[in-house]
Amino acid sequence: MRTMDVVRSAGQRDDGFTLPEMLVAITILMVVCGTVMKGILDVGDVSRTVSNRTDMHSGVRNATELLTQEIGQAGRISLPGRVTLTAASAMGSTALNITSTAADIAATTGMFVGQHLLLGTGDTQESVVVSAVNGATVTLAEGLDWDHGAAEPLVVVGGFREGVIPPVAAGFPNGSTPSVLKIFGDIHDDGRMVYVEYTCDLATGRLYRNSMAYDGGVKPAPTVEQILIDNIQQNPPDPVSGTITPCFTYQTQSVVGQLYVVDVAVTLTILSQNRDKNTGDFQRETKALLNVSPRNVFNVWQLASLGMGDYIQPIPPQVTQLLSAYYSVAVEQQVY
Repeated sequence: MRTMDVVRSAGQRDDGFTLPEMLVAITILMVVCGTVMKGILDVGDVSRTVSNRTDMHSGVRNATELLTQEIGQAGRISLPGRVTLTAASAMGSTALNITSTAADIAATTGMFVGQHLLLGTGDTQESVVVSAVNGATVTLAEGLDWDHGAAEPLVVVGGFREGVIPPVAAGFPNGSTPSVLKIFGDIHDDGRMVYVEYTCDLATGRLYRNSMAYDGGVKPAPTVEQILIDNIQQNPPDPVSGTITPCFTYQTQSVVGQLYVVDVAVTLTILSQNRDKNTGDFQRETKALLNVSPRNVFNVWQLASLGMGDYIQPIPPQVTQLLSAYYSVAVEQQVY
């Protein structure tokens, strides 16, 4: 019996880890777990940083894409539908009775005093200038040179020379400024002309886009619904001159004393919505569009250079009425 007890005792030892061995094992396990947890937390921080920057990129990209599209469309002129005469008009007549295929609106929608139109087809086609608009009747500045029958078309031509309103700095009254871009025309390519203002308000850190019908008569102040970006900052200084780069700069050309904005540069600096987890600071990005061409205004400038005045549309009186500033004097007179 003693021999069997000795054998069982030698083959079935119940000894465990000693205290030092257990402490070493726990320490190693804690180091491994800590390393894994730090890696997981670092991945989370990187993900938040990337997400933060992605949101910032997305916001400024959407704004600049909209600016590029609308500046490119500025100066486009059109009518909502096909317009034709409802009755014959004799030579020398100054009144045209018209109708439009756009049945839901007036036949004269999109017409204004001073507008150039082409009447008729073929050899009797002639350019006419609108002097008054009333319901379905258009009054001309001069009598017709030809007889025109019913159903002959009346079409709009050319484009607006002030589709991008020239800057105040160039001497244009109530024009665009370094902080406020003013454009108008068939911006949305739907036959309806609109007036649009982009206001870069550094005091509130917001970029507003205020769009309205060109002939609405009243220009409302921008509200939260018009905020395009709500975290803009002052742009960095130019590395050569040291001057602060404005939100909007304009390249102009002049033909016979008339100004044409043939290029717009847009520079926007924005901050991220949240602080970077690693640096503790907000992330900053500057987006510059240096050659945004209002192609319709550019085409009109070329036509003006060729002396083709019948294709150069003047600024509508309704738009001139909308040019007066609604924003604060501080925004209008920001120093860059």
